[in-house]
Amino acid sequence: MKADPAIILLAHGSSDARWCETFEKLAAPTLQSVEGSRVAYMELAEPSIDTVVAEGVKAGTTSFKIVPLFLAAGRHLRKDVPGMIEELETAHNVTIELAAPIGENPELGKAICEVVQQELSKEAAPQD
Repeated sequence: MKADPAIILLAHGSSDARWCETFEKLAAPTLQSVEGSRVAYMELAEPSIDTVVAEGVKAGTTSFKIVPLFLAAGRHLRKDVPGMIEELETAHNVTIELAAPIGENPELGKAICEVVQQELSKEAAPQD
């Protein structure tokens, strides 16, 4: 049985498969540890948010929580995605909650700092 609410990690989407692979690699730890979690794309790639919600409904899921893999809430998260959510809720008789974009979480800032520190330590390492 699927977890309720099901977690949807929402990325923008791109027609470039390499772009999508980057998000799938970033999402892998969550997908492995959070039962029923899925990656979905807002546009230009599959699975779309429509596809993921429809598949969840078919499996018996009645509520979803979208975690946007966006750094900030721009037009897409303030207008486009809420409109999509409203349509999906009506079409499938489900509840969909939109979380804040991951960029608003201070833990992401800490992770960015760690990446920068790793890069700096590469430069400081002696070259052979």
